[in-house]
Amino acid sequence: MSAYRPPLDDIGFALEAITDLEHLAKLPAFVHADPESVRGALEECGRFVAEVIAPLNPVGDRQHSRRNDDGSVTTPDGFAAAYRQYITAGWPGVPLPVDHGGGGFPWLAGIAVEELLAAANLAFSLCPLLTQSAVELLAAHGTDEQRDTWLPRMVSGEWTGTMCLTEPDAGSDVGAVRTKAIPAPDGSWRITGQKIFITYGEHDLAENIVHLVLARVPDAPPGTSGISCFIVPKFLLSGGTVADRNAVTCVSIEHKLGINASPTCVLDFDDAVGYLVGEPNSGLRCMFTMMSKARLSVAVQGLAISERAYQQAVDYARERRQGRAPRSDGSPTPIIEHPDVRRMLLTMRASIEALRALVYLVAESVDLAEADPDPAVRAERQELVELLTPAAKAWATDLGVELTSLALQVHGGMGYVEETGAAQHFRDARIGPIYEGTNGIQAIDLVTRKLPMSGGRVASSFLDRIDAVDDALAEAGDELDSIRAAVAASGKLLRTATDRLLTARADDPAAGPAAATPYLRMFGIVTGGWLMARQALAAQQRLAAGDDRREFLAAKVTTARFYCEQVLPQAAGLLPAVTASPAHWLALDTAHL
Repeated sequence: MSAYRPPLDDIGFALEAITDLEHLAKLPAFVHADPESVRGALEECGRFVAEVIAPLNPVGDRQHSRRNDDGSVTTPDGFAAAYRQYITAGWPGVPLPVDHGGGGFPWLAGIAVEELLAAANLAFSLCPLLTQSAVELLAAHGTDEQRDTWLPRMVSGEWTGTMCLTEPDAGSDVGAVRTKAIPAPDGSWRITGQKIFITYGEHDLAENIVHLVLARVPDAPPGTSGISCFIVPKFLLSGGTVADRNAVTCVSIEHKLGINASPTCVLDFDDAVGYLVGEPNSGLRCMFTMMSKARLSVAVQGLAISERAYQQAVDYARERRQGRAPRSDGSPTPIIEHPDVRRMLLTMRASIEALRALVYLVAESVDLAEADPDPAVRAERQELVELLTPAAKAWATDLGVELTSLALQVHGGMGYVEETGAAQHFRDARIGPIYEGTNGIQAIDLVTRKLPMSGGRVASSFLDRIDAVDDALAEAGDELDSIRAAVAASGKLLRTATDRLLTARADDPAAGPAAATPYLRMFGIVTGGWLMARQALAAQQRLAAGDDRREFLAAKVTTARFYCEQVLPQAAGLLPAVTASPAHWLALDTAHL
């Protein structure tokens, strides 16, 4: 198994070509986060995760986290020590509020840190991810006392967080939550119920675990309008320090296909002490606060696991000699010289670069939506975040599965053998399309809620962005002609698909959900083409300006051309699936399925 190499040059190029760190650093919220500081932080983070976190990835996969007879959970060898180094270095708080001890960097910088950590060790990265999401929720909806009590040590990583939503009968249907919350005389609440699929619900990494639990108060209305949110810590506090154990027990952990080092717990709450966050029955609003960023973080996981698998596949393809490539001298050649293997590797590389551009664009938009002084910019970027987040989450995690599968294919029979490590990436990637809202739900959200925003104006404005790159491509010369033609054609197809869906859903409520998955795929592919065109333009401009990274930049142009010539044409094949009537197959008797 090859060592992880942080792709700092590729990350830096995406930050230059797609986002504007200099502009973010001029905003009052981020004046201390100039581009040089961000680059320095990413270089140090890359060194840390490569040396400390990445070597534990195969260890965690082999050992798994283990539940002990007393309900405690032991993480794999080295995880607890690595986590202590991680929090000592201050990495958990990079994008979190300064008021509670965070670094106050833009979310864009935080997402880049997440990419490095998730690529190094996806299972390890899930604990900080859940904690960050919990911090977001409490920062937005907690009282001053709750924020002062819980956030400083959650921001530092000394305490970790979870989101306890799912129950045996309440998965995607959040409104089916049955866990109960009863008021206590002292102003707290008593929480009773069982939660499943709780990531890092019990572990030995931190002193305390702050569970954010969705439950129903007495006389709550049915469905999602009757859900409340509660802080339920593993240990209660006395004078701000850990004291008595709360009535929260890990009754089992799941044995999973992948991310084996991450303990996925079944938690039993038996009259546990909890503290209400916000108003009763406002839990869904609290959840939505954390949902957008958490879904973007899961998109990062699809990108990161693909990058890790790609690096390993390239290394193997350079070393493995088999057959004779068409232009060889007759001796066995490294398989990287075979056109079909080269095609697989470039498909991975081009897709990864498109994913990175999309994820970073959404992260920058999160920062501008929250911190730009211009209300018009904030509103525009918030609309972009809402439109692109479901597409980013679903497309990135779908590709995570496909690209790790391609990486395994490059290894041939050795990829199917656990010894190489290629299979672990494939297994680890498979959870991405499932959790934090299944990809089917993301597609339905995109089609039924996001496309119709403001009467379709938001989607139309985004399509205008795609069309607008044509002028720059026209001035770029013959080298980018194929990119220009492909982006223009695919942009028109996506506009046709979008207009058809907006019209069809008005006549048939089933039309949108039925076409949602192929539409989201088409949306992702075309958006990727637009972003790859922008990266090709940026690379070409830097070459013309005399940038000394000539080979690196020329490769960016070639990769963009490959994407637009080999990947982007797939969008045309999806249009018929989006626009065809679903009436005949929706009417099929389920007995024949």
